[in-house]
Amino acid sequence: MRQMIICNGCGKEINTEVQDFLNVQKEWGYFSRKDLEMHEFCLCEECYDRILSELKIPAAIIEKTEVL
Repeated sequence: MRQMIICNGCGKEINTEVQDFLNVQKEWGYFSRKDLEMHEFCLCEECYDRILSELKIPAAIIEKTEVL
């Protein structure tokens, strides 16, 4: 089934049959300024790569090998 997701970064449609994307869901806790808010957004791979390149401390990237 074809599902279209919209990237919150650039507004581009993401065809989930042929493209992967990042989905983030965060429920903020009591000690934040967003007390008990739930935030959710999606990013296409290009927007994810752009954000990753702007991080001061690089994200840990672990390559997995396929296990059969």
